[in-house]
Amino acid sequence: MSNVTKLEIRVGGHDGRILVLKGRVAWMVDRLIKAGPRGTTSIESPAPRISHYVFKAREAGLNIETVDEPHDGAFSGRHGRYFLRSTVEVLSLEVAA
Repeated sequence: MSNVTKLEIRVGGHDGRILVLKGRVAWMVDRLIKAGPRGTTSIESPAPRISHYVFKAREAGLNIETVDEPHDGAFSGRHGRYFLRSTVEVLSLEVAA
């Protein structure tokens, strides 16, 4: 698991605005970028508050879609699959040593 601590991205193409994300929000957006069109879930990207990190990324201006899907197992139920819908370009990223 990558431990991204800071992520600088350009949103919306060549003339788009630049966002600097830190901490778990940076980690979550990095996970969403790497997941691409398949998206990601808390099952695939475990973290204590994944929906909060998505919420904070949305507050920063990113378009992230949530699709509800079922899962089986001992704790069967439903979870969200998150998709980054904004076009982003990674300008820089920092990873903890």
